[in-house]
Amino acid sequence: MESTKSESYFVFMNYDPEYQRLLNDRTKRGTNELDLYLNRKHDEVLARTLEPGSYKKTCSFVIVDGFEVEITEDQANVLRSVKEVRVVEKNEEFP
Repeated sequence: MESTKSESYFVFMNYDPEYQRLLNDRTKRGTNELDLYLNRKHDEVLARTLEPGSYKKTCSFVIVDGFEVEITEDQANVLRSVKEVRVVEKNEEFP
């Protein structure tokens, strides 16, 4: 049975030498390049893997090369099989 309820998941990427190179550039230009690179990279993984309009990326995390996305459990399982993805974890909010 396919799950249809979207929830927040954290997706962390595998080692990427280009990310490491850009992360080490502490200039303003380097910071901007890193932001653009990660947003594009994360968007491309989602676009290549999931149906358009079926997810909502809420943000990219520069410090860990990851992002937060609202997806179903089935979509999370699909993302887990992507070679560039290291970990997909549901955001567990506590009261």
